[in-house]
Amino acid sequence: MFDRFHIRFWWIALAGAALLSCGGQVEDSPRAPVRGDASPILATLASGSGTGSAQLRAGDFQTARATYEALLAANPDQVGALNDLAVSYYLAGRFDSARQLFDEVVIRGSAHEQQAALLNLGELYAIDGYLTAAKAHFDSARSIDPSRPAPIYAQALFSDLRGQPGIAVSLIREAIKADEAGAARAAFTFAYPEERQHLEALVTDAQGDRESAIQKWRDLRTSRFPALAQAAQRHLDDIQ
Repeated sequence: MFDRFHIRFWWIALAGAALLSCGGQVEDSPRAPVRGDASPILATLASGSGTGSAQLRAGDFQTARATYEALLAANPDQVGALNDLAVSYYLAGRFDSARQLFDEVVIRGSAHEQQAALLNLGELYAIDGYLTAAKAHFDSARSIDPSRPAPIYAQALFSDLRGQPGIAVSLIREAIKADEAGAARAAFTFAYPEERQHLEALVTDAQGDRESAIQKWRDLRTSRFPALAQAAQRHLDDIQ
């Protein structure tokens, strides 16, 4: 794990590089994709269980925010709750508010919390179509602890959207092996249903269930996101 000084210095450098890759500024993020290169991946909670996570999965974002705010009011040092509060903002479409909280988690959090926040920041960049910045965040998340499966899942999904299905399947197998109990996948949340469909299709494909994979890829082929629709078609072309 990085100490506080080095993570702060490293994060400032990474944020600066990301801004340069985006043309020097980050625009306000829309609730719905407007860019043709939007590449949704996934979001992850620092805690995949508990009242707040159950409320988020039920779509009750306002109540989830209240739950996390109460936890933080009782103990402001619960940085994991800060990440999960930021996820609640993101799922409700408040992208810029979420981004600010994720930045704070990267600076203040433990290794696990930093990983979660970096993955979530990568998701925000991917949604906005800033793919170089998204990849930098996913790679940085994995570098903190390469053994943890959540960043590997994100790298697999990202590789698939970038036209590398072979790499994606290899990475998803690695993630599944590292996530035998499924705890990492249980901690994921999805701003768009197609994100969940993509993960499930890639997992099914990697596990060798050909018929189920074909159906899942066919369903994803009609996605509103061109990158997801194209990824689905590539897999169908390989399978059929």
